[in-house]
This record gives sequence, structure tokens and C-alpha cells, in this order.
Amino acid sequence: MLVRTKTAPLPHPNSLQDFGMRSDSNPIICLNEFRYKKGMEVYGEKEPADYVYQVKSGAVRSYKLLSDGRRQIGAFHLVGDIFGLENGNEHRFTAEAIVDTTVRLVKRQSLEMVAESDAMVARNLLSMTTINLQHAEDHMLLLGRKTSLERVAAFLLEMDKRLAGSEVIALPMSRRDIADYLGLTLETVSRAISHLHDLGVLGFIGNTQRQIVLLDRQELASFDLQQ
Repeated sequence: MLVRTKTAPLPHPNSLQDFGMRSDSNPIICLNEFRYKKGMEVYGEKEPADYVYQVKSGAVRSYKLLSDGRRQIGAFHLVGDIFGLENGNEHRFTAEAIVDTTVRLVKRQSLEMVAESDAMVARNLLSMTTINLQHAEDHMLLLGRKTSLERVAAFLLEMDKRLAGSEVIALPMSRRDIADYLGLTLETVSRAISHLHDLGVLGFIGNTQRQIVLLDRQELASFDLQQ
């Protein structure tokens, strides 16, 4: 169930600023905000891709259910991230709130119409598509070529970069989520994280162990570079 919290036009001239795009020639585009409880679906696989989304607070996971019932998470969308921009008319993944989450959304057709006459918006839409493609390529390499320890190290470095600005990495996702993202079992992820902890590479705050302090980033990076 969606709970609308706000519907308001962004003031001209920066009507797309909250989506990472800024142009003085944009018309006013209406952004809606919706709240999703933990575990609620934002959109489903094969549903019409009519909207583009941005995480305002919380976190979202995009995933597919495989034919054998396993779940493969393709991406985590954190605060500020834009997601749901497809190259077709349907969503290829299901998007689901990891924790209580608020997202902004705007009609995809509106962005495309603006992009037709606004070169800056067109460049930014292309940039978002390129970033998504690069992430997909990096994820494919991670799943296909790296050992379990290298995968966990790469994930922690990715989160450290994306959650920059704090000495503590506060992970919104569970270890099960991490395992389904890295193509590993829950036990394997737990062993790898425990191993890095025993080596003094990282520490924990709290009982859930979702708040991680990287004590030796250089050493952690060395695991990711192993071939």
C-alpha cells in the first residue's frame, strides 16, 4: 500500500535538480513522494516502467527470482540514487524496500520530453544509463571471476565509497541480502566477514554487526585485488 506524503512542483529553473540534473530551461515537473514499509514492493518485474525513482531516505534492492527459487540481487539503491530507468517498456527486476523507505518519482515520459529539447538533461540521462551499464559489468566480473573473500572485500569497499562521509559503514541490508548480491551462501559471507574481523581489517559496533568500521582500508583493498 502506497502512502503519499507530498505532491509538489519543483521551482523553476532547477526542476530536475533533485534527480541529479540541472538546467535553466526546464519546465516545472511534478515530483511525488511515497513511503514504503520494510519489505514492500516499489515495482515488480515486467510491470510497466512508467516512472523513474530516487531514494530520499532508506534503501531499495533490485532482484530477480531464478527458476529454482533462488534470489539474485542486482543492485542496492541508497539515498540519492536514481533507479527504475529502463531501456524498454517493462521493469527487468523487482524493486523492494530494504528498510522503511521514502522515494521520489517522476514520470519517465516527462523526463524524455524534456530531454528532447534540453541537451543537459539528455546528457544526464545518458550518463545515468552509462553508470548503470558500468555497474552491471562490474557486478558480472565480481560474480564470475572473484573468490568469495574477494567478493566480500569488493562489496565492503563499494559500500565504503557510496556511504562516504562517516567513519562507520551503516549497512541497511542484511547478510542474506549481501549473499544474494554476491552469489554466495549466507554462511560463506559470514565466514569471510569474520575472517576480515579476525585479521583486524574491520570492527563492529552493536550486536547486529551491520555497523562496520574499516580499520585497514589498504589491507581490505589488497584482498579485492587478488587474482
